[in-house]
Amino acid sequence: MTSSKTMEDLKELRATFVPQGPFNVTPFFAGTARGAVIYDVDGRELIDFAGGIGVMNVGHSHPKVVAAIKAQAERYTHTCFHIVMYEPYVKLAKQLCALTPGTFPKMALFANSGAEAVENAVKIARHRTKRSAVIAFENGFHGRTYLTMTLTSKVKPYKFGFGPFMSDVYRMPCAYCYRCPMGLKYPGCDIACAEHLKDFFISQVAAENTAALIVEPVMGEGGFITPPPEYFPRLQQICRDHGIVFIADEIQSGMGRTGKMFAMEHWGVEPDLVTTAKSLAAGMPLSAVVGRAEMMNAPQVGGLGGTYGGNPVCCEAALAVLRIFTEENLLERAQNLGRKLKQRFDQWQERYEIIGEVRGLGPMLALELVKDRETKEPAADAAKALVKFCHENGLILLSCGNFGNVIRTLMPLVITDEQLERGLAIMEEGLAALSH
Repeated sequence: MTSSKTMEDLKELRATFVPQGPFNVTPFFAGTARGAVIYDVDGRELIDFAGGIGVMNVGHSHPKVVAAIKAQAERYTHTCFHIVMYEPYVKLAKQLCALTPGTFPKMALFANSGAEAVENAVKIARHRTKRSAVIAFENGFHGRTYLTMTLTSKVKPYKFGFGPFMSDVYRMPCAYCYRCPMGLKYPGCDIACAEHLKDFFISQVAAENTAALIVEPVMGEGGFITPPPEYFPRLQQICRDHGIVFIADEIQSGMGRTGKMFAMEHWGVEPDLVTTAKSLAAGMPLSAVVGRAEMMNAPQVGGLGGTYGGNPVCCEAALAVLRIFTEENLLERAQNLGRKLKQRFDQWQERYEIIGEVRGLGPMLALELVKDRETKEPAADAAKALVKFCHENGLILLSCGNFGNVIRTLMPLVITDEQLERGLAIMEEGLAALSH
């Protein structure tokens, strides 16, 4: 117990003093958390397959992260990088420039949230190209600020009632092979969804007016949609042909979540700009934009920044995260975890008709639940029931997708085999109950 109040006491406080807008997936209040397990304030153990929505790749309260935070907090907690500079900012920038895809010269800047990183990436692209339009994709999610809400596809709950939105943002169909927006089948489609960008320049927005195209390598909130291998190279080439900045939103898919440090590495794609956040600093509020030096350096002095961006405590947490990836072979652990999950999920798909598709990369995997495999009618109620069953039985699990029928896995990469097996057993028990 770390709180003098019970769960019910805290629920009453939440209902009285916190508005409904900040939603809650589970009814729990955290007491302590370690690795891939959270204990609520009443001492109940919860295996964590959500990771704070993909934030805890190195696990909750990793000792190396905690030590780095404590040490930096004792030196100084804030000076504002714009007023008095500090080493953690520039040291982290150098390391991220080396880690992101591409051998070209790069620069990096820091902000507080994923949405801020996306905002800054778009600002940089517009300034560099002297163009205004931005192309985003159906099923994409990029944040909750006004620009990032505009870029985000799903209306409820993210955009409903908050309009009007930003101008000069255009939306293309995505490479959702399971529900192809063009009614085609891979591989006979010849990646028509990527080639559609050429027609898009005729019917929606001129290439000459387009500053950037932004896309998630694996769509997070949109349902872990993962395109065929030819898709991103084709999109990138079209962008290059027209001088359009290719932005990879790696906020959820980055930092080892797919078994590579950044998901675009799976396709050999080198984005012009990469946004990252979530697991970058193991729960501390930090995001980054990393990209081609000539683009990053285009905005004038004072054109980018913010009071808290690149806070030194957060930067030290991120530096500790990068050490953990190296010292604990975390990418290899992620790949092994991904293989275990894929094998189990494929077995479930053979056993349970409700699973229409298994998809994703590495341990960033999802189950799309359907009422009928022929019609592919989304089984949103079943997904909701499975999530509720798991919560009631000690497993934190998340759904996603525009129809709310996709189950996703975002457990810490440091999860033990025993914890993983217990969590998967709860999931399967829930799936079996749905199938009877």
